[in-house]
Parts: sequence; C-alpha cells; structure tokens
Amino acid sequence: MACPICGKETVQSYRPFCSKRCADVDLARWLSGGYAVPSQDPDDAEEALDAAAKAAEERLPRRH
Repeated sequence: MACPICGKETVQSYRPFCSKRCADVDLARWLSGGYAVPSQDPDDAEEALDAAAKAAEERLPRRH
C-alpha cells in the first residue's frame, strides 16, 4: 500500500501513511479545510460567509 501523501511504502505504525510527518500533513489538511466537499446548498454558502466574516472581525484589533 502506498502513502496517500507522498506515495512511499506505508509503515505499520503510521498506516496508511509512511511516517509521522505525512500523518501530520494529512491532519493539517483536515483541520484547514483542505478536504472540504463543495456544496451547492445556498444555506451552506451563507453560513460559510457569515463564519468567515465573524473570524475576520475577531482578528481585527479593537479600537476604543
């Protein structure tokens, strides 16, 4: 079986990956939304835009 990240032979302790590095790369892709499935549902798009706007607001420095 080949590692889905780099294509090398898998190692039993990290299966289906070949190393901790490739397992971590895969985890980072999941956490960053790299494996997201596109949706055609308009409600999903609206929720995503709202979440992005809220995240952007939280990153801005507050002015008093």
